[in-house]
Amino acid sequence: MKIATWNINGVKARIDNLVHWLQEADPDIVCLQEIKSVDEQFPREPIEALGYHVETNGQKGFNGVAILSKLRFDEVSRGLPGNDGDEQARFIEGVFSTTAGALRVVSLYLPNGNPVASEKFVYKLGWMERLERWTKARLMLEEPLVLAGDYNVIPEPIDAKDPENWVNDALFQPESRQAFRRLSNLGLTDALRSVTDAPGTYTFWDYQAGAWQKNNGIRIDHLMLSPEAADKLASASVQKHTRAWEKPSDHVPVLAELALAAA
Repeated sequence: MKIATWNINGVKARIDNLVHWLQEADPDIVCLQEIKSVDEQFPREPIEALGYHVETNGQKGFNGVAILSKLRFDEVSRGLPGNDGDEQARFIEGVFSTTAGALRVVSLYLPNGNPVASEKFVYKLGWMERLERWTKARLMLEEPLVLAGDYNVIPEPIDAKDPENWVNDALFQPESRQAFRRLSNLGLTDALRSVTDAPGTYTFWDYQAGAWQKNNGIRIDHLMLSPEAADKLASASVQKHTRAWEKPSDHVPVLAELALAAA
């Protein structure tokens, strides 16, 4: 079973690229972030025509997450618990039936947090604390769980071409990285880093200053696996070629293959 994450940076603007990639890579489940669309206006028809079920948690103009799945959804939950006043659309969970039992997949879009000396950074760290609490509870179910998304965290210096350029950015602050490490330490496996420690492995290249051409990238899109999911991990890869397409997202898909099958 192929499970992918992709910050699409506007699904309506990238729908042709998305459909092309779905046909090319043939993933079973795709977690999208930054769809920038309300639920009613999500361009579901060309995606459903390829055999996908679509569930969204949208928001007008920015944020928004979605899960596309060839498997039928058994359950769908929207919003990260822990703050009833949080109206930002950054979290959706789907539950699916596999031959190994329930599979839980989350599409998450963690707050950017910039500028650091602002409430936005406080919100980022608070969101990460809520995610940690939620994950700790879900792990007690001892089921395959995939936390897929744009974490807006550069975990280690190896995950940036020029880490010194990010020392004042919320993505590389000690507090952000520590929060990501606490999440990992619950028992999660970083799918991509479990198969490669190669430098130059990035998932985001800015549109500015020739970042793509210079491979001046960062790795902020992650597939984090529960022990039950990590045991099934067969491969993981960055779909880097999509960044060279016309009208690309500034992120590329990350894809993992798990030895699971639909029930």
